[in-house]
Amino acid sequence: MDYSRLRISLILLLAIIFAGTTGYSVFEDMPVFDAFYMTVITVSTVGFSEIKPLSQVGRIMTVIIIVSGISVLTYTLGQVARIFVEGELSRILGRRKLEKQISKLNDHYIICGFGRIGTVISRELFDEKISFVVIEQDSEKIKQLEEDHFLYLNMDATSEEALLQGGIHKARGIVTAVRSDADNVFVTLTARGLRPDIFVLARASDMKNESKMLKAGASRVVCPYLLGGRRMAQILKKPTVVDFIDTAMMDSKLGLKMEEAVVGPASDLIGKTLIDSQIRPRFGVVIVAIKKPTNEMVFNPTSTEKLESGDTIVVIGKKEDLKRMNEVLG
Repeated sequence: MDYSRLRISLILLLAIIFAGTTGYSVFEDMPVFDAFYMTVITVSTVGFSEIKPLSQVGRIMTVIIIVSGISVLTYTLGQVARIFVEGELSRILGRRKLEKQISKLNDHYIICGFGRIGTVISRELFDEKISFVVIEQDSEKIKQLEEDHFLYLNMDATSEEALLQGGIHKARGIVTAVRSDADNVFVTLTARGLRPDIFVLARASDMKNESKMLKAGASRVVCPYLLGGRRMAQILKKPTVVDFIDTAMMDSKLGLKMEEAVVGPASDLIGKTLIDSQIRPRFGVVIVAIKKPTNEMVFNPTSTEKLESGDTIVVIGKKEDLKRMNEVLG
């Protein structure tokens, strides 16, 4: 919002008060405070009587102060009112716009908490153009969310109302990444109560709380500190393996991705073997594993492995090839 007009009007108002104080002090021989008081009651037109009878010069100066002072004071008050009204309107309109965008979300993720973990998750989803909404109530985090142009709700993530406004009944999953493990358990319980079938990914600061979160209904529990320690150990033991995984999962420069694709119920590949499906030569991908609907994991599947509806194929390939493959499998 532009405050330059308000600054100019305030400077003019102060200049009039200073000039009036100086004028009354010099031409009417008033003490400085009396001259200041006389100037203020003249500008504000409160109707108080003059401190002492004024000379002809003093009266002319009073007329000038009244005309200029009322004009500048009225303009200044108008600018202050405009800023308050526009600020309030922009907040209301901005809030309504956000609520409208959130209400249109479907098959999205709800991120509870925008701390270090929540921030990383949000930016990863944003880069992949995956819809999500963040629930956060810390004012500093809200500023960051607005700068990043992320959809958010300024609410308590442990409340049912927040999850309902976040569209839990249309969401693909929910991530509980608030600071307290107790709050993460509470969010999980609340989410399960509202929608028993939703996928819940919970963050645990202490692995001792993993079992509690699973009992509360979390689908998966992740302990960032444990994962970080294991990753550092793997870098020491198997640096080449870690480099390969990083390249497949996160190195966008090479254009390679490790992706998963689900065989849809209408796919014409159902019942075909991998060699008959021609997935490898047709899309130029490397099939790493197949996860069956029963959760059985088939690593490095052979060419005779049959595809079934609901199979999840884990592959490595180029982004454009993976996109085409997903369209065929779906």
